[in-house]
Amino acid sequence: MARASPGQTHSFSWVSVALPERLSILESTRVKAAIPPSSYTRLHLRFGWWSLLIFAALGLALETLQGFKVALYVDVSSDTRRLMWTLAHAHGIGLAFVHLLFALSLPALPAQPTRDRFVSRCLIAASVLLPGGFFAGGLVYFGGDPGPGILLVPVGAVLLLTAVFVLARATKQMDSDLTRPTPPVKSDRFS
Repeated sequence: MARASPGQTHSFSWVSVALPERLSILESTRVKAAIPPSSYTRLHLRFGWWSLLIFAALGLALETLQGFKVALYVDVSSDTRRLMWTLAHAHGIGLAFVHLLFALSLPALPAQPTRDRFVSRCLIAASVLLPGGFFAGGLVYFGGDPGPGILLVPVGAVLLLTAVFVLARATKQMDSDLTRPTPPVKSDRFS
């Protein structure tokens, strides 16, 4: 049999075996045996890493504005802007990690496509509305009060809390899966 190059799989009529180089951390642990890659897992890993890059870059830009003492950012009259943009950066970074945690949690949770789709949509919307609302609130502000973009923040917060609540409830189902008796495995080894 010819040796497969890295990343290929060996396919037989009854099983498909991935080479060790292709196994992810979750697949190689005992979280679940032979986890098929979920589209939500891939989506949220991608979304989380790109969000982390974008909001880390925003943080670097804010540090640069601070370091060069740009009046738009450091003047006393710009306190509201500075606070709103800092909150946008912080919430964006935090939500990027939430996406990564969601992606890594999916294989451990009982499969429920409806729940996963709902949580996915809530998290993505919250990741746009929360930091976006803070950032927009700092673009235009009125005498110390954030601009109308801040109205997006409560909507994003409710979506985030909803997604977290649904996921927290899903972990309860993990316990019921552990208490169910598993049927004995038949083996031809000793027959």
